[in-house]
Order: sequence, then C-alpha cells, then structure tokens
Amino acid sequence: MRIRLTAGLLAVFLVAAAGCRGGFLGKQYEYEEDLTLDIDGSAVLVVNSSLAALSALRGLPVPTDSAERLDRDQIRAMFESPVSDVTRVSRPWSRKGRRFVQIRIKVPDIRRLSEAAPFAWSKYEFGAVEGTQGAEGKHVYKQNVGPSALQPGTLKNYGWDGSEIVAFRLHLPSKILFQNAKDIETNENAQTSRGNIVAWEQHLSDRLDGRPVDIHVEMESQSILYRTLWLFAGAFLAAVVVLAGLIWWTMRRGRDQDEPAATR
Repeated sequence: MRIRLTAGLLAVFLVAAAGCRGGFLGKQYEYEEDLTLDIDGSAVLVVNSSLAALSALRGLPVPTDSAERLDRDQIRAMFESPVSDVTRVSRPWSRKGRRFVQIRIKVPDIRRLSEAAPFAWSKYEFGAVEGTQGAEGKHVYKQNVGPSALQPGTLKNYGWDGSEIVAFRLHLPSKILFQNAKDIETNENAQTSRGNIVAWEQHLSDRLDGRPVDIHVEMESQSILYRTLWLFAGAFLAAVVVLAGLIWWTMRRGRDQDEPAATR
C-alpha cells in the first residue's frame, strides 16, 4: 500500500513539474523557443508559450480567454509551412490563469525558417566559416529577433507585469567556441550548460517594446555526435584487439604445454 502511495505521489510530482515548465524546478517562461540544431542546418524547434504571448508577440489569432475552446488543429495550421513541419501540438496546461501550449516543429533548413509567419520576426544565418574545415573547422550561427506584434494595453489585458521571461535556447551540435548571451539578472556573460546549450533571455516588457535579441554563436564544425561515435568505435576496436590478444595468448600457451607431452 505504501509503495502504491509513493508511486502515486511521484506521478503527481512529475506531471506538476511538466506543467510548470520550470516552476519550482527552474525558471518559468511566458514564451520560449527551444532550438536543437544539427551541423547540416536542419533543426527541431519546440515552442512553449502562453496563448496570450502567441497573440501579443506574434499576432496569431488564438483564443486567449480560458473559457474559449482551443482547436489544436488550428494551432498546427498556423505553424505549418513549406519550411516547417509540425509534428506535435500538446494539450494545453494552465498557469496564473493563462493557458499554455507546446508546439514541436521539424525544420529542414534553419536559414529559411523566417519564411514561416510565426518566426518572421527573426533573421537566421548558419554556415561554415570560409577557410576552415575538418577537425579545426568552425561554424557560425546568428539570429536577430526583431519587434513583436505589440498591441496597446497588452500588459493589462493579460495580467502581465512585464517581469515575465521570454527565452531563446539553443542546443548546438558541437562545442561552443564563442557566444554572446547575457545573464538576465546580472548582465554578465551567461554560462553554457553541458558545453553546448545556451539561452538568451529577455523580460517580456522589453520583448513587447521590440528591443532586439542578437544571438551569435561560434562552434566547432565537428559535431559532438561524430566525435562520440569515433570514441565508441575506437574503444570497441581496442576491446576487440585486447580480446584477440587474449585468445591468441591462451591458444599459444596451450600449444606450449602440449608440446613437451607429445615428445615423451
């Protein structure tokens, strides 16, 4: 009985944590773009946002009243385009009286994502630095986030006070050599997480006022996955060589022990 109760409490805890999107486990974001980039320019983008932020920041015709019905197919259609493929729209969750939703999107070429209306506020650049290649090569990613679709009285209408946080997070495919993110509280250089994850944060009041977000990252051209696969391959080959050596040594020792007996 006690085990079942503990399991039930754990399940409730995990659901609550997922719904909070960082509440007591971290920061809460009103709008977040979480981009996982591959070295070939393809990406997976996850947008976590309140419906109010989608309306105010992007000008999307979404229901901001919690009493209104949310059509997830309608949300999907807003984010679908020739350059973006929506793979999932979550069920909504609520926080502080506002409904939130998550949209997961496959992006074949990050450089063309601004052609999709919800991301037209950004300009994207990505590619190898000319003259660099191989293990010493370098790729550069740049994103400039321009003005939002501000509507008069936005803060009052949606119950915001302006201190809410908007974030643009990058999961890069290789080791970061340079990045210009600043800590939102101290304005000092932001720290990367696990060597290849970094976030640019901005207060909602600044985002609504249209203050730009300039994202600049320089990274190694050789992906972490590529390097990891080579390490695994090297370790596997070394293990095979050691095993082969042990087998050879065992067989040789057996022959050496049999030869004296055969000569008697």
